[in-house]
This record gives sequence, C-alpha cells and structure tokens, in this order.
Amino acid sequence: MQDDNLLIGAIDQGTSSSRFLVFSAKDFQLITYHQVPIKLISDQAGWVEIDPQAIIDSVVECIEKVSEYLAEMGLSHRNIKTVGLTNQRETSILWDKVTGKPLYNAIVWLDTRTHSTVDEMLAKCNNNPNYLKMECGLPFSTYFSALKIKWLMDNVPEVKEAIKENRCAFGTVDSWILWNLVGDKSVHLTDVTNASRTMLMNLKTLDWDDYLCDFFAIPKSILPQIRSSAENYGSINSGCLKGTNITAVLGDQQADLVGQLCWEKGSAKNTYGTGCFLLYNTGNDIVYSTHGLITTVAYKFGNEKPVYALEGSVAIAGAAINWLIDNLQFMEDIKDCEEIAESVKDTGDVYFVPAFSGLFAPHWNATARGLIIGITQYTTKAHIIRATLEAVAFQNLEIVESMNKDSGINLKMLQVSGGMSKNKCLLQMQADLLGIPVIRPSMTETTSFGAALTAGKTIGLWDLKDQKKIPIYNETFYCTITEETRNNKYKKWNKAVKKCMGWDDSSEPIRKPFWKRIGGEPFGLLLTFGLTLSIGYLIYKKT
Repeated sequence: MQDDNLLIGAIDQGTSSSRFLVFSAKDFQLITYHQVPIKLISDQAGWVEIDPQAIIDSVVECIEKVSEYLAEMGLSHRNIKTVGLTNQRETSILWDKVTGKPLYNAIVWLDTRTHSTVDEMLAKCNNNPNYLKMECGLPFSTYFSALKIKWLMDNVPEVKEAIKENRCAFGTVDSWILWNLVGDKSVHLTDVTNASRTMLMNLKTLDWDDYLCDFFAIPKSILPQIRSSAENYGSINSGCLKGTNITAVLGDQQADLVGQLCWEKGSAKNTYGTGCFLLYNTGNDIVYSTHGLITTVAYKFGNEKPVYALEGSVAIAGAAINWLIDNLQFMEDIKDCEEIAESVKDTGDVYFVPAFSGLFAPHWNATARGLIIGITQYTTKAHIIRATLEAVAFQNLEIVESMNKDSGINLKMLQVSGGMSKNKCLLQMQADLLGIPVIRPSMTETTSFGAALTAGKTIGLWDLKDQKKIPIYNETFYCTITEETRNNKYKKWNKAVKKCMGWDDSSEPIRKPFWKRIGGEPFGLLLTFGLTLSIGYLIYKKT
C-alpha cells in the first residue's frame, strides 16, 4: 500500500527562473514550490548569457526553501522519494573538469551572436541549411548548442587552453546541474532529449556522431555520456535532500509533452512562455519535416524504444509582452495585459511581427526584425497590446499548418500550457485562428509535472499507461469566427511577415563570389578580369 505522504520532487530550471516543486504521489496534486528569478546578462545586441553559478545557487535555494515550507505544513522533506530534473534546452556551458569552475558564462538558447559561425558552417556545405538534418534532425541555426560551442572554442582563450589540456567539459543546463548536485562532482551525463538539441547526436543511434563532431571540429572528449530520460542519475550530494536520487532528466518542452499526457502518436501540445514550443508526438517513427519544422527526441523511458516528435519553435512570445512593459511602459504588470487587450474589440488592423532576433520555425530567417504595421491616428496602446497577443497566435498557426502538411493529418485539437496560457483572450484568439479546440489543463505546472511523472515511473510508482488514472481536468476554447475572416486576417499577417524579412543586413550571409558582389554578375566578371590583366601587366613590367 502506497504511503499517503509520499512525495515526488521536480527541479525546473528555466530561462527566467529556477524552481523546485513537490507533488503528491497519491493524487498528483502540487503541494508546494519555491521560485528564484534568474538574471539574464545582455551586454551587446543579440547576446544573452547567465552566470552558471547563479543557476546552481538558485536551484539549491529553492530546494532548501521548499524543505522549510513542508515543515510548516507538518510534512517532511524526507517524504520526497525521488526527484526529476527538467531544464531550458540548448543553453550551453563549458567548465573546467579539474576545478569545476565555468570557463565562460552560459550562452542562452535565444542568443544570436553565432551568425558568423553559422555562415562559416554553411560555406562548408554549399549553403544548404538542412545539410545535417538526416543525422541530427536540425537545420543550421544560432539556436542549437554546437554553434555556441564552436563560437566559444574560437573566441575564448580559456576554452582553447582547457581543451588542449583535456580539462574542458561541455553540458547543457541539465549536465551542469548534475555535475554540481550529484555524487562527487564528476558525474558528466545528459539525457537523449537534451542531447538531441545540440546538432551532435545521431537521432538513430542516440549517441554522439563522429561525422557531426568532425564537421564542427568539436572533440568528443568534452561531451557528456548520453542516458535515457528515465533512469537513476545518482544521489544528491548535500543539503536537506542528500542521498535522494535524481531518476529523470528531460528538456523542458519534452517534459511538458509528458506532463500534458501526450503519450500517443498524433497528440500535440504547445507551451506559451518566453517563446512558444509546439511538439507533435510521432511515436517510434523519425519524421523529417519538409515545411520548416525540426525533428527531435520526445523521450526515452529506460530500455523502452525512443519516442520522437516534430517541433516548431517561436523565439518571441511572452518576451514580447515583457518588451511592452519594460521598454514601452504600456502597462505595469503582465496581469494587466488581458484586461487592456479586451478593452478593444479587435486590433484596429494593426499587425505586430515580434522578430526581435529573427524568425524561428517555419521561416528560419535571421535577417528579419520586429515590425508594427497598420498604425493610424485611431490606434491606441490597447490595439498594440491586442496585436501582440494575436502575433503569438499567428506564429503558432504557421507551425500547426506546417505540422499538418508534414504529418498528412490535420490536428484535431491543441493542448496548451505555460505562463501565457493563463490569458483567456490569447487562447480564444488561438482557437479562432486555428479553427480547432484549444484545451488548457487544470494542472498548470505541466512541465515540472512531466519530470515528476517520469521520476515516479523510474522507481515503479506508476507505469504511465493509463491516462485516466491521472486527475487532470480541462477548460476548452472553441472557434468563434468564420473561415473567411480567418483567411483574411492570415493573409495580412503573411504580408507583414514578408515585409519584416531582410532588414538586418549584418545578419545576412555573404554567399556570392567576389566577382558577383562588386557590381552584378556581368559587370563584376569583366571588372575582375580587367583588374587581373592590369596587375599581371604591372608585375611583368617590373620584372
């Protein structure tokens, strides 16, 4: 018989905060949690970093605080049977294996400094952005870890020296947390979901690929060992949870897929956070997108076969609302967003493409920049706030449209989660633009819940085969506009997206040969030929 006081813990390390949450193993309810904000460092345009030590300190603080909260509730941290870990993906950290100290700040997933590195890699493969897609499922983009590692190797002397002396270790945030929290600070591990976001793991073998590592000139010696998402990673080495095992590791969006109970092939979920991340479960089949999506590992439970997914990623979602608050002072708090947006009946024909750092799926365009269009004397801040919410819904419509084309089956409904999913106005817009029901679960902490569910499965608390045994209730939003209205709005959105592309010339790779760039193809060729003859003649005269 299961102890009524049995608890499962979940470390949830995200872009803007770290959290530790505790769930009841009896009824899956959230018992308590603590959250610590994370400071993002942005000293240059497009650069986003985090102090790696701040990540560890915040996680430890959250665990200790939750222990205090449990004591106040008459419970004990000793009731926490096991812990799951979920984390922001792609964010890359290099550290010294001898001292355990970071060699540089963590480069965050949305950092775009690696444009020139991307161009360098593209030049090796005839500018084909999907050159490595059959191996790793991913296109060349500033988004993924291999480009960040390559940049660090090329630009940070301490990294070069550490690699030369075999002292360098790489990890995404999960690896960094495991290194510091588990065993004797020598555990260098990651799971398949996080490894699948690096461009270095082969999707079929689920191991580091020699060809991929050679392509980026990244030594395999710096990479962690890849494990499944559900197994014992070792015990926590200090603090109130000393001796408690971490038995699950998943990237945050894959954890959310598990937490939303999307375990069947054909099910899908969307997370509305800093960005948006829509995952579509493709079962044990690796499906390669021809419409701008990426192929990733959804999860792998122990010795079971891996489950794969198609994913569409939107760089800017909640971040656009924060921009309205912090940069434009349109409102004081994100809680005001819904009320202000609903104070007007529509956007007043205003469209906002929040391409602050380019566009992710399905466009993968680094030259795009933010655009607000359709402003008139009638426009108020309420129209722009509403247009910002609508922009999030439009970006997700683009991804769903691509998924429908790739899968050959139209999505029947969309399950949603994340901080922005609390906004009913946004979810109604999403249902209207998709033309299908949008379902929000009563369990708002689905990402952390997914990590806890996986950890519980690892130690045999449940088998995750019967979804009906998990009491999650839903609120559903239905489409309220006509297909004609939807198509007209989408047509204007596409028009705005096209206008925002090609704005940032510095991000646009120079892919033409010299003789084409200096004056167009015919004139440039003649000019180059003439210069060559002139230089040759001068050399001849001198000799």
